[in-house]
This record gives sequence, C-alpha cells and structure tokens, in this order.
Amino acid sequence: MPDALLNVLKLLLLALLYLFFFRVLRAVWAEISSRAFAAPAAVAPAPAPTRAGSTAPGKSALHLKVVEGDLRGKVFEVGDELTVGRAAGCQIALADDTFVSQLHARLFRRDGRHYVEDLGSTNGTFLNRKQISAPIALRRGDRLQVGKTVFEVGR
Repeated sequence: MPDALLNVLKLLLLALLYLFFFRVLRAVWAEISSRAFAAPAAVAPAPAPTRAGSTAPGKSALHLKVVEGDLRGKVFEVGDELTVGRAAGCQIALADDTFVSQLHARLFRRDGRHYVEDLGSTNGTFLNRKQISAPIALRRGDRLQVGKTVFEVGR
C-alpha cells in the first residue's frame, strides 16, 4: 500500500480514538453532574385532608401511583415540578426501564393545574394511550405512560 494511504488511515484511527475518549468523558461528566441533585424517593401516603376536604388551602396535591412496571404500587407526590427519566437527578428515576430516556418527561404546576410535557424522549410519553407533543393538563384517573411504566393520576 502507498505510504500516503497508510498515513490517512492512521489519522482516521487516531480521530476515532479521540472521539471515543471524548464520548466516555462526556458520559462520566453527565453522570457526575446529575448526582449533584438530590432525588427524593417515593413519598408517604397523602396528608390528611383538612375540615373542608382539601389537602391545603388553594392547592390540590397530585399523586402518581405506579400501576404497571418495576415500581408497581409506589406513590409519588407531584409538587410544583418534577422530572421523570433514567438519570439519577430525576425525582422519579426509572433506571431499569430501557425504554425511558435520561430526561424523559416533566410534570409541573401552572395556574393551579398540573401538566405533563415530553422532553424530547426517544420513545415518547403517552397520556391515556395517546402520544403527547405539547404540555397537556392532567386529570384524576388519567394514565401516564413513560417507557414500560404506567402511572395513574390521583389527587
């Protein structure tokens, strides 16, 4: 083989090697930086209602109960905002579900209502078996699917 071709192949191999090391360092950095955020575990049962029958004046607590998946039976309380994904920094971490993206979906409160939004996940986020493409309001009894995990919305 001509020397020029061998030199080009050497440079390509070197470039691929640098690209590989860059990807490894980037993955390690993402893992380290995501652990800086604390991830609360599943919450205890909902707080006892007040005399008027609501959990707090002006605010209605939203709960997600896992009805299908590895965490079946766990209940998570949705505050003002939380994220769902495989990353350790997510408030609902579904590390064993390979169909879930690192940052898959976000649940948030706006104007007294709770919404769900897909964060550009690979496999999509489904509300009542329909894929969502924009933030959509949640109601009691809705079924939210993220990967293989299905949540039921309750208050």
